[in-house]
Amino acid sequence: MRVAIVHDWLPFMGGAENVIINMHEVFPDAPIYTSMCNRMNMRGSLRDADIRTTHLQKTNRKMLNHRKLFPYMPTAMESINLNGYDVVISSSTSVGKSVITGPDTLHICYCNTPMRYAWEQRHNYIGPLEGKGAFKNRMISYFMTFMRVWDYVAAARVDVFVGNSVNVARRIRKHYRRDAYVIHCPVRMSMFHTLDTEGEYYLCVSRLQEYKGIELAVKACTKENLPLYVIGTGPMKEKLEAMAGPTVKFLGFVQDEELREYYAKCKALIFPGVEDFGITPLEAQASGRPVIALGKGGILETVIENETGIFFDEPTPESLLEAIHRFQGMTFDKEKIRAHAMEFDESVFKDRLKRFVEEQYDIFKEKQLEGITIYK
Repeated sequence: MRVAIVHDWLPFMGGAENVIINMHEVFPDAPIYTSMCNRMNMRGSLRDADIRTTHLQKTNRKMLNHRKLFPYMPTAMESINLNGYDVVISSSTSVGKSVITGPDTLHICYCNTPMRYAWEQRHNYIGPLEGKGAFKNRMISYFMTFMRVWDYVAAARVDVFVGNSVNVARRIRKHYRRDAYVIHCPVRMSMFHTLDTEGEYYLCVSRLQEYKGIELAVKACTKENLPLYVIGTGPMKEKLEAMAGPTVKFLGFVQDEELREYYAKCKALIFPGVEDFGITPLEAQASGRPVIALGKGGILETVIENETGIFFDEPTPESLLEAIHRFQGMTFDKEKIRAHAMEFDESVFKDRLKRFVEEQYDIFKEKQLEGITIYK
């Protein structure tokens, strides 16, 4: 069985890129096709993997902003030649699922999310770009209408959808009118450990973007002088620093070894955004630490309320503070929290993915002539 892996783009490492590492470990002979790649940012098995890029990769130098290439990516992905493969697995948050395959190739899309900025979250992404002139606003609106039509058509090229959560499967059904299986995202549990010491601070680990909701944590902890460490970088950094009090520390990017220690020593992870799945809450739980989260989205599948964390109801500092006050009067079992997180370990993901691909390929071969009638 000849397998190819497809991903939207590889500018840096993140949750979706860790999924690619796991896919590559299941199918080590599979080449990885992507629109562009910053090799210097790749980690693990991706450093030496057979990564094949499109014509958008015009240089081996670091490409600082892959988003500027976005208007050209649909054509680039459609230009990839996947003839000769039995199975194509696309890992997609955007354009990856748009590749074109032949009738003898099974296309399985592992969908981390339908294209966020084209569908119901478009206002969170596009809103900050508007207000800079009526012409530009109209152009953005026209382009996103085109992207929604194109994205829907691209989804029709997929033979089997797999969502990384029930939350994503629901969105696949809503936007693409397709059913989906669910295989939860892998988490590198072996990277994390528990400590006997009590937590010293609250923690946020996130890209500093507006939709992540880090502003809620900063405002809440500033208001009551609670210690908060924020790990991550992004366009919201300066704005967040300006509103933060002296008890809030911004640590920027940290290496994995440092991150492991920050998780293990925190009181709790604060997770104030709405995510399709959310890796960081599971990383915190793998460290035996509870999660204080906005009770919406994929977090409902990974945190057990009052056992591995607690939820707050509204995306406001006041609602978050109410949850923190409740949390301060509660106790949690570190070992039970970690045991729950182990259900999402990468070994579980790899076993399920391998079995799923083999089963679906057998079904695909059996049904290749289904619905075809020779008329005489």
